[in-house]
Amino acid sequence: MTAPGTEPGNDTPASTPRSSRRVRHWLAGAGVATLAAVLGITLAVRGGATPACAAPPSGNTVHKGKASFYDAGRSGGNCSFPGPPADRLYVALGASQYAGSAACGSFLEVTGPKGKVRVMVMDQCGGCGTSKIDLSTEAFSKIADRSQGIASVTYRAVVNPPLDGGLTFRLKGGASRYWFAVQVGNHGNPLRSVEAKGTSGGFRKAARQSDNYWTIDGGIGPGPFTIRVTDGYGHQATATGVKLVTKQVQRSSVSLVSPATPSSSPSASPPAVSPTPTPTESAAPTATVEALAGPAPLDAPHC
Repeated sequence: MTAPGTEPGNDTPASTPRSSRRVRHWLAGAGVATLAAVLGITLAVRGGATPACAAPPSGNTVHKGKASFYDAGRSGGNCSFPGPPADRLYVALGASQYAGSAACGSFLEVTGPKGKVRVMVMDQCGGCGTSKIDLSTEAFSKIADRSQGIASVTYRAVVNPPLDGGLTFRLKGGASRYWFAVQVGNHGNPLRSVEAKGTSGGFRKAARQSDNYWTIDGGIGPGPFTIRVTDGYGHQATATGVKLVTKQVQRSSVSLVSPATPSSSPSASPPAVSPTPTPTESAAPTATVEALAGPAPLDAPHC
């Protein structure tokens, strides 16, 4: 049983910020380092560091492991979302599957003793290994009894999940004409790349950061911006008219959905699962689909 106010398997109070609750492994002695080098083990002096070989769950691979639960409160987790999804069905992954934020905004189907639940990746779990996930309290309750504390589960990626609305864009506080930083939301599949351009010049590739923002050093001008998004399955879409307005969600009408996936009718649309928007939202940028065809899904590399 987990003590009240603590995370399962963690004696740290749940009120402590998750980023500061990461397990830190202190390695001492040259003998340990030498042994690790012989065994080919990558040593991380900071808990939660991204392993050299890391990738989010994708394709049809079924993973077996354990699930615990926690409550992120109003936080959007390490993915830096404005808040948790409206249904509060989310999950935190270990470093190898969080993959430096590559898993952010994607979805998993988790099966436990009581049934299945679909959850959005929102956080990194510092104490989770390659076979453990940390569900929200609400999600865990749908697949197991909370009294268990930890439950055996299987989970897999949800490819092309149905979503309400299109891609969203949120520029980071401090972004300017000299430093571009954007968060892409409501995309469903793990993202492979984000490119952007201003009113002149060609597209420039943005670098993914561990806080789920994509940045371009030197900036691309004052905007408005055109942003091209590609997911891990090769689906690509472009939005235009994204304004240089920070900390606000800008919504578009385009989504990264495979043509093989039937479109849901408005009456059959599921509840919103994108992060809770900030109080103020800017006018929606225009958006167009450039391509909806790509390679077969790539599973995580074998290491």
